Amino acid sequence: MEFLILFLFYLVFILLCVVVICICFNTHSWKVLILGGAQVLSDGRVCVLPSSNRIFVVLHLILQVLVYAEYSWEIFGYCYDQGFTVCSLVMPYLLLTVNLGFFFLTCMEDPGTITKANESVLLQAYEFDEVMFWRNAKCPTCDLRKPARSKHCRVCDRCVHRFDHHCIWVNNCIGAWNARYFLIYLSTLTASAATMAIVCAAFLAHLVVVLDLYQETYIDDSGHVQAFDTVFLIQYLFLSFPRIVFLLGFVVVLSFLLAGYLCFMLYLVATNQTTNEWCRGDWACSQHCPLVTRLPPAEAQVYQNIHSHGLWSNLREVFLPVLPCSEKKTQ
Repeated sequence: MEFLILFLFYLVFILLCVVVICICFNTHSWKVLILGGAQVLSDGRVCVLPSSNRIFVVLHLILQVLVYAEYSWEIFGYCYDQGFTVCSLVMPYLLLTVNLGFFFLTCMEDPGTITKANESVLLQAYEFDEVMFWRNAKCPTCDLRKPARSKHCRVCDRCVHRFDHHCIWVNNCIGAWNARYFLIYLSTLTASAATMAIVCAAFLAHLVVVLDLYQETYIDDSGHVQAFDTVFLIQYLFLSFPRIVFLLGFVVVLSFLLAGYLCFMLYLVATNQTTNEWCRGDWACSQHCPLVTRLPPAEAQVYQNIHSHGLWSNLREVFLPVLPCSEKKTQ
């Protein structure tokens, strides 16, 4: 019973933290966090942030500091004393170093801002499909012609080449020129969370084996001798190492969420799509041809991606993007 009460308090605490964050943020974008979490699309069909805000960047760094402080304070010392290899214990720190490097690169790198200087070059970068991207479309805010696959971000107030989404966790758009950094940042973040979860789980499993807890018994409320079952074992570990169990639960959930989002992003890269295009595909086709929505499912038309040219070509386009001549000269 004590275990259930403590766990209930833990869930209430997490919910209260989420509510406080949403109140402090003081916008209606909580709907975006529920729907998307890591991304904010600016196509008018989803709520968008009214302005650029660094609160989630700060929150991101605070969470990393807290998680690694708990790992260093609790897990590292225990595992080292139990004979875990130094390589396995140091791996999360190595991943953190790489992750922070690409995190700041994603934050600071120009995602592909379209200007008067590179407008004519970017107009020739991709073919217009005349369904989602029109040849003569013009951005009324920037007063620029819109290259194919570009979009005006209402958060950053600029048109971005090969716009994917606006990521609140890096306070920057993800576009043609920083998508590779974002993917490596997301991959290392997922790997660090998964590695930490494995180390925590291995430590608890090691304790169970060393202490031979499965062979232990306890006396229940009725006075009968009972062997340790799985539920009682979890309760015992929770009461003995509550912070480690909390940390394990957090990084496990985080690992699954990040891994799912990473798989989705890799799918988009492999098929040469952006998040913006994936969300707008069927919608754009139905807007271009309203009769499509009335056709039977077997005859319904689906938006065709004309930019995919094979796996390796798609990967090269993301990880080795071609910069305009004007950008190369400035670098």
